[in-house]
Amino acid sequence: MSQQALIHGDVSFRAGDGMLLPIPDGPVDIELADDSATLGWVEDGEPNSAAITRDEFDRFVREGKIRVRD
Repeated sequence: MSQQALIHGDVSFRAGDGMLLPIPDGPVDIELADDSATLGWVEDGEPNSAAITRDEFDRFVREGKIRVRD
C-alpha cells in the first residue's frame, strides 16, 4: 500500500555500511512493510529511494519529522 507524506525535519538513512544521508524536506511516497518502510522522492530532477526500519519510520512519525497525509 502506497502512502503520501511530507518530510519536515532531520530524516536520514544509511547507505549500506556508509554514513547517514539526509532525505530532503518535501513530499515522499511511502511503501510500508511489517519490518521496513521504503521512501521515494525526487531531488534535482532525479528519483531517489531509501529503506529504513519500521522502528525508525515510526519514531520519525512520532517526532513529526514524517507527516503522513490522510
